[in-house]
Amino acid sequence: MRKRYTAGLALSGALSLAAFRAPDNERYFEIAKNLDIFATLFKEVNTYYVDEITPAKVVKTGIDAMLKSLDPYTNYIPEDDIEDFRTMVSGQYGGIGAVVVKRNGKTVVQAAYEGFPAQKAGLLPGDEILTINGVNVDKKSNGDISKLLKGQAQSVVKLIVTRYGQEQPAEISITRDRIQVENVPYYGMLSNDIGYFQLSGFTVDASREVRTAVTKLKEMGAKKLVFDIRDNPGGLLNEAVNISNLFVDRGLDIVSTKGKVTDWNKTYKALDQPLDTQIPIVVITSNRSASASEIVSGTLQDYDRAVLVGERTFGKGLVQATRPLSYNSQLKVTTAKYYIPSGRCIQEIDYSHRADDGTLGKVPDSLRTAFKTQAGRVVYDGGGVAPDVAVEDKPLADISRVLIQKGYLFDYATRYRAEHPTIAAARQFKMSDADYQKFVQYVSAKDINYSTDMEKSLATLTKQAKAEKHYDDIKAELEAMRKKVSTNKANDLVRFKPEIKEMLEQEIVSRYYFQKGQIEATFDDDPDILMAMNVLNDQPRYQALLKPGTPESKTRPDAKKSGK
Repeated sequence: MRKRYTAGLALSGALSLAAFRAPDNERYFEIAKNLDIFATLFKEVNTYYVDEITPAKVVKTGIDAMLKSLDPYTNYIPEDDIEDFRTMVSGQYGGIGAVVVKRNGKTVVQAAYEGFPAQKAGLLPGDEILTINGVNVDKKSNGDISKLLKGQAQSVVKLIVTRYGQEQPAEISITRDRIQVENVPYYGMLSNDIGYFQLSGFTVDASREVRTAVTKLKEMGAKKLVFDIRDNPGGLLNEAVNISNLFVDRGLDIVSTKGKVTDWNKTYKALDQPLDTQIPIVVITSNRSASASEIVSGTLQDYDRAVLVGERTFGKGLVQATRPLSYNSQLKVTTAKYYIPSGRCIQEIDYSHRADDGTLGKVPDSLRTAFKTQAGRVVYDGGGVAPDVAVEDKPLADISRVLIQKGYLFDYATRYRAEHPTIAAARQFKMSDADYQKFVQYVSAKDINYSTDMEKSLATLTKQAKAEKHYDDIKAELEAMRKKVSTNKANDLVRFKPEIKEMLEQEIVSRYYFQKGQIEATFDDDPDILMAMNVLNDQPRYQALLKPGTPESKTRPDAKKSGK
């Protein structure tokens, strides 16, 4: 079998050489020559390498390495992964509607979405899954578990689970269904006249979901809108065009694509009658809002249709298309750059030029070009979409990161849910000081060892001092600083109580009111949402931000971009 496979590869290389070689065409000859080299090299490795190799695995490694040298978005999709790729694009799959992850060696339900089969069958966040249809999942990976849970709609999957507060494992039977991942997981009112909706993806029907959300919000009394597009990684370009079209006049340019294949270059316009071109809008962005998210936010900024609040976006101005390959595999390949209405491309990293060591550089501020919005405001290319009002992303305290990473917030919320049958509504729920003290007692029995940035700096300073023979001179000062840091660290659960308490409240609320409740629990202390409401409630400020020369505007390329 091995000989037949290598013979086929060699024949493929020879055919490629014959097909591509043409007089005076050095480029095609170079392509054919290198394909032939690859095929003959693989033949020799497969024949003579000391250990048996897996052809598909080795070739995929080579393909992945080749594509990685281009950009992170050009990917080979083998036949085995096609179904996952379709799920990512369509947002649909057959399954139970839950997020299940491996954590500390256990298979744990992280979320069960409201209204989907898992939640209807009684599966709860925090449940540990022992078996799926009789298959022990102790040694299974996240990918393996996902495949076991997915299946044809109306088929039944049986889980054996353990739950906090129950002594014996229980069997839960769940009838799979067609799962449609929501692009708009939440919409609701922030105040009497401010509506809010969150867009988390750009799969099929995203524009329809946004239209529905905005229509419902206006029926509920919304006279202003907060459009939350934070952390949205993007998706289908046509959905970005259609969502932009909801808020700008028909016939306007939304985005243009330009690539090597000029026949594919295209300008996408707003083809439909808009839903509302007058309602005041604040769009909230983050440094993880990318691609289609940047088309929408950038288009609304370029037409002075919305005020952007938050952080500068990711900076992905590239377009991908899928191309069919042999044996039911596909190639997702970057085919073009896109340009939003002002004419700017917001791509930050230049993948076409690498340093000798392979590293990539960002477009420097000095080389960014100024463009103008429809009203004449100055905006820049080459580094994402900068907000009109920047809101600094406050980093989490070290203790908070540890509580998240080790799952202590998650586990305590599971415990709290078992001990408290009901709680107040999501927006009203607050932990009492006595409740928080119980959490502190719970955590005191756990491993919460961690090194602060100050401790790491002191360790580095100590090492340097010893290397330079100055340690004895500053030993006393270093020791005093260590004691001070250690004392402060011991009080971190008290010092950072507001931050920890806020995260814990959100985790607890999710146990009772699911994803929508968890979103609502953030409304009273989310700095981006509070700033968005502040801007909308101050209409003179809102209007001023959409005019040229506003000192507050942060559309310059130096607008804060953290976490990247």
